[in-house]
Amino acid sequence: MSSEGVVRSTVVLGGARSGKSALAQRLAVASGGPVTALVTAEPIDEEMASRIDNHRRDRPAGWHTVEAPYDLPEALSRVDDAEIALVDCATVWLSNLLVRGDDDSSVDAATERLVDVVMERRNAPTVVVSNEVGYGLVPPDPLSRRFRDAQGRANQRLTGAVDRALFVVAGMLVPLQVPADSVPELR
Repeated sequence: MSSEGVVRSTVVLGGARSGKSALAQRLAVASGGPVTALVTAEPIDEEMASRIDNHRRDRPAGWHTVEAPYDLPEALSRVDDAEIALVDCATVWLSNLLVRGDDDSSVDAATERLVDVVMERRNAPTVVVSNEVGYGLVPPDPLSRRFRDAQGRANQRLTGAVDRALFVVAGMLVPLQVPADSVPELR
C-alpha cells in the first residue's frame, strides 16, 4: 500500500464465471478517474468473438480500450498515470504466449515484466484480473499442464507483489491477506 494508505495495485482472482471481471470493473469505477481497459483475448472463433463482444458491452461507456494479447507489460507501461488501468485478463494473456510457442522461461520472464510494471512503473491504480486454475483435475496433455503451472506461478508472483489480492467464488468476495510462506511450520 502506498504511504498515504491508498491501494494502488490489486489482483482479482477467481474461477471461470465467478464474477471477477465485474468486481474488477467496480473497483476501477470506484477509483474515480478515467479508466483504460487492457484486454487480452483474440477473436479466434465465433464463440470467443461473442465473449469479447459481451465483455465490451459490459464495460462502461467512455473507457479507453487497448488490445494487448501478447505485449501486455509494454501496453500497460504506456497507460498514462492519470488513468486507472484494468487488465482483463492475465490468464488469457499467458495462454496466448504458450499457444504462440513461448517456452516456460520466456513466459516467466514476461510475468516478471508485468509485475515490474504494476509495482514499479505505474503510479496510478492498477487492477489485474486472473483465473485461479489449480482447483481442477490434472490436465491430460502437456501444454495444458504447462499452462496450469505457469498460471499458478504467475498468480503467486502477482499476489505476492500487489497491495491487495481478492478472491471471488460464485460472486462472493473473499479477501486474501496472509501469504502462505508467512505461516510458521506446524509440527
